[in-house]
Amino acid sequence: MIEDKHKKRRILLMYISRVSGHRQATVAIKKSLKELCPDIQAPTINGFGHAYPLVENIVNRAYMSVIKRTPKVWDYLYDNPKVIRRTESIKNRIYKSSEKKIGPLLERYKPDMVVCTQAFPCGMVAHYKRTHHVALKLIGVLTDFAPHGFWINEGIDYYIVPSEDTKERFMAKGVSEEKIKVYGIPIQPKFTFPVDKKNVGEKLGIDVNIPTILMMGGGQGLGPMASILKSLVKIPLYFQVIVLAGTNKKIIKKIKKISENTNKKILVFDFARNVDELMELSTFIITKTGGMTTAESLAKGLPMVIVNPIPGQEMRNADFLVHKGIGIRINDLHDIEEEVEILLRSPERLSAMRQAAYEHAKPYAALDIAKLILNQPVEESHV
Repeated sequence: MIEDKHKKRRILLMYISRVSGHRQATVAIKKSLKELCPDIQAPTINGFGHAYPLVENIVNRAYMSVIKRTPKVWDYLYDNPKVIRRTESIKNRIYKSSEKKIGPLLERYKPDMVVCTQAFPCGMVAHYKRTHHVALKLIGVLTDFAPHGFWINEGIDYYIVPSEDTKERFMAKGVSEEKIKVYGIPIQPKFTFPVDKKNVGEKLGIDVNIPTILMMGGGQGLGPMASILKSLVKIPLYFQVIVLAGTNKKIIKKIKKISENTNKKILVFDFARNVDELMELSTFIITKTGGMTTAESLAKGLPMVIVNPIPGQEMRNADFLVHKGIGIRINDLHDIEEEVEILLRSPERLSAMRQAAYEHAKPYAALDIAKLILNQPVEESHV
């Protein structure tokens, strides 16, 4: 009977941008739903792209341009109360105009529950639900440690947040405590499983007894990865480096050239499906602090060296990691050689950072969110 009831549940999962952490989080939730109830229907939709396909492309390009060329502008705009107040009427007009797309979408799928991993589609659904008195549950799932003001909308039944700090900040913004669930950022279930390091190391040609540094620049290979690697190869210690350079072909070419002129083992990938394995092999990671990368690193107990976080959400994520003793932030690239060498020579410090990462990890977030959706009890040990 319980299984039949869940089969009849109609869940709609909404994200924003095809290549994004928001979509990855949505996929992780869907996988957990399928694990608990294989026959459940839970379609995934690019919410903003569905309502405004042309505008989404423009917004994405503008966002990338701003964070690359004038990052301080984005830092000023991000979650600035003055900016939020001044753009309130614009936001409401967008929500209002989205009704002609959101209405037919909800009519088509007739969901009992909508789960959004980004603030804007969540706001659009909340507006439609409130305006048209639609009886559905709405859950907002944060994929960063800093709650943006655009998340705050009447009609959202639950907010899923990554930490107690985030919960407190939401409550300070006026969200009632009973609406906030500290489950974490949903990541793929494979990050909860142990890895056979020796077997993976042999396949990659990595010596698991030698320190390994993992470098990640996100899907687009953002950040000064070649400059960082140039500094790393000068360190008078032997270690290995795994570089995930994303789609940035120029960076890949530069990194391969550097790897040809050093005695250190350097592996370069544009894309990897086994990030969980690579993280488990690694001593620490050098990266930006996107929400998904951060959550995955925490699940693997991976200390973090933070370089060039994007102003706004990533800067707030970095603040959290540094404050909790999980990561160190390099503000000047000239310091990275010295800081990394100190870290490599400090096993006690690395051990403390690893322990702090485990303490703040929420590896079962996707499963716990799925249980909330299906009205199943969540294990206290997970939260």
